[in-house]
Amino acid sequence: MTSQDRRDRHDLTVTLPWMREGTARLLSAADRLTDDDLNAPTALPGWTRAHVVGHLARNAEALGRLVAWARTGVVTPMYADREQRAAEIDSSAALGPDVLRVQLKSTAAELDEALAALDAPAWRAEVKSALGRTIPAAEIPWMRVREVWLHAIDLAAGVTFADLPADLVDTLLDDVTAALSTRSGCPAVRLTPTDRTATWHLGPATPEPPALAEAPAADLLAWATGRTARPDLVALPAWL
Repeated sequence: MTSQDRRDRHDLTVTLPWMREGTARLLSAADRLTDDDLNAPTALPGWTRAHVVGHLARNAEALGRLVAWARTGVVTPMYADREQRAAEIDSSAALGPDVLRVQLKSTAAELDEALAALDAPAWRAEVKSALGRTIPAAEIPWMRVREVWLHAIDLAAGVTFADLPADLVDTLLDDVTAALSTRSGCPAVRLTPTDRTATWHLGPATPEPPALAEAPAADLLAWATGRTARPDLVALPAWL
């Protein structure tokens, strides 16, 4: 049995608590960083920790625009284009450390408040992701879940993949393997967690047995999201 798509990423009773827990961990991690730490590089190509923090602040604002779209019916995209997104991240990374810290907290709080104000019809309203995918507003918390948890790890300030709730690891594996499998050149790989009974599949169906990736589920998620390398396996395309 495979686990793909077993979990509902629109279940607000699950995703909103995950978002809030991840936000708390993110803010705690950011608070541990000195000003010099913020200027240090991360494992993300070309990004310092300041880029990560600035991106998270701007992402909260962008998702807030989708919340406004769902609430009012007025089309309000996350970004005008990818160039706008990149420019906002670069300009945010150049802000002073104290400004960045304030913006990280204030934008996260504003997004949480905006989501809490949505009613049932607004949660069902359709909006579009930054990639142009039509989604219900109920997917917005899940989009933020991915951002706060994974980028909290990218800050390398005490949060690791081992800190993710087990069900969140599984749901992220659902998401990541489904997305990667649509990418050109994605290899066929069977992910077999040593601490799960379920498995996940990457890439196209092939007549030959797929490559096997065996490790704890959290470690497989770190590999699938590009955070760690697996020299025993072929390289994966970018997830996001």
